[in-house]
Amino acid sequence: MAYHNELGKQGEKMAVAYLAKNGYDILEQNFYFDKAEIDIIAQKNKETIVVVEVKTRNSNFFGNPQDFVSPSKIKLLVKAANEYIISKNLDVEVRFDIIAVIKNKREEKIEHFENAFYHF
Repeated sequence: MAYHNELGKQGEKMAVAYLAKNGYDILEQNFYFDKAEIDIIAQKNKETIVVVEVKTRNSNFFGNPQDFVSPSKIKLLVKAANEYIISKNLDVEVRFDIIAVIKNKREEKIEHFENAFYHF
C-alpha cells in the first residue's frame, strides 16, 4: 500500500479513537455510495448523525488538512449522507464535521471541526 494510503488509514483510526473517547458511537466506517465515500458516520445524541471527513497529512507545509476538502468532495459527501439516511429510514439531523490529523515522527495532532460545512 502506498505511504499516503497508509497514512490516511492511520489518521482514520486516530479519528475513530478520538470520537469514541469523546462520547460518539461509531455507526459506520468507509460507507460507499456511487463515487462517494464517508470516512466515519457517528452519533452522539439521538437527534443527530455526524458525517465525518478525515484529512490526514504528515505536515501542514502545503496547508492545513481541513483546507483540502473541496466543493466537489462536499457535494459527494452530501449525496452519500442522503443515501445513508434514506437507506436506514432515519429521521435525524445531519451534521458535517472534519477531523484534521497531522501525523509524523515528531508530532501527532488532531483537530475536530464541528459543523465544518453546510449542505444547502
